[in-house]
Amino acid sequence: MRFLEDDEADDPILSVVNLVDLFLVICAVLMVLIARNPLNPFQAKQVIVVENPGKEDMTITIKNGERLERYTASDKVGTGGGVKAGVTYRLPDGNLVYVPE
Repeated sequence: MRFLEDDEADDPILSVVNLVDLFLVICAVLMVLIARNPLNPFQAKQVIVVENPGKEDMTITIKNGERLERYTASDKVGTGGGVKAGVTYRLPDGNLVYVPE
């Protein structure tokens, strides 16, 4: 009695659906592994990340415990009080020498 057999067993779309489910599970596992990666810089308690150093759109992100602070570069010049502490010289071999006054 062939007409009583289940025709869903021969449906090729079911295998494609199973593959999609498998890829979703693999993607979820990979995302968890990336988030728990010990090399992730934001896993540490204190982290400083500098993006685009020396450029106009430079940003500094500081993580101290659970608190994140973000600083962006601007054209404003800082002001404040201070005194000259010394002079720095660059030697021909590229080393820097600081001479306090």
